[in-house]
Amino acid sequence: MAENRMRLPNLNALRMFDAAARHLNFGRAAEELHLTQGAVAQQVRRLEADLGHKLFHRHARGLTLTDTGRSYHAPVRQALALIREATGKLTPTVQRVTLSVPPSFAAKWLVPRLPEFEARHPDIDLRVVAEESLADFKRDGIDIAIRQGRKPQDGRLNCALLSLVDLVAVARPEPALTGEDPLKLADLTQHTLIQDGHRHWDHMLRQEGLTATGRVLQFNQTALAMDAAVNGQGIALVPRMFLGSQPLEILWQAPRLGDQGFYVLWPSAQGRAKTVVDWLLRQ
Repeated sequence: MAENRMRLPNLNALRMFDAAARHLNFGRAAEELHLTQGAVAQQVRRLEADLGHKLFHRHARGLTLTDTGRSYHAPVRQALALIREATGKLTPTVQRVTLSVPPSFAAKWLVPRLPEFEARHPDIDLRVVAEESLADFKRDGIDIAIRQGRKPQDGRLNCALLSLVDLVAVARPEPALTGEDPLKLADLTQHTLIQDGHRHWDHMLRQEGLTATGRVLQFNQTALAMDAAVNGQGIALVPRMFLGSQPLEILWQAPRLGDQGFYVLWPSAQGRAKTVVDWLLRQ
């Protein structure tokens, strides 16, 4: 005698039932699954027909589970979780690491190096957040931060020097600015100076008792000041490490600014975060 077997429900239909049961709304379930509301509602109706049981009470502003739907949802949700867990064990684990950096550092130093990092570490999803202020590591989900300035004194954070700030005056190569004799700071004051939010030109000129006799263009970010210099708008004072392959010529080397530098900060470098910190420091 043939064994009587009930046909198992479609897995996609069970996923849609689970989402609708958690949200108690077909629209929000559809958003989670990246489907249309009509597709979710249709699959749930088909599931109810296949099971021969009503799973939801439909209301004008949402859904409620029937007693049958409530008792059915608990094991279905558990089963789907088991399927996700088992499938996850078959696929390589990709761990996200969130790195907070100043916008100009990201644009001029980090982004050109990311392809090399991705090739070396395909198991790390490096998320870059470009922001000036130091975020709250716990509240904002930041694993590592890079900041420019004096050495941080926060004893709760690990800190390592990535590079001291080595400032150089740069401009697009032009005969008027390049000659046989090395330029001095006083020579540069006659030209248009491009200043960023760190206001290094103001500091250098005040320290030497000089005043700019030409125009001073103001930008809030170093990357913008560098772009203006590339466009021939004047002379920018920027960290040497940002130059890379930029079509800019170094005209003058600024004095070292004490312990001013780019510092890597992290609360605890474990797992993939330690890999990212080590990679940054090797650069």
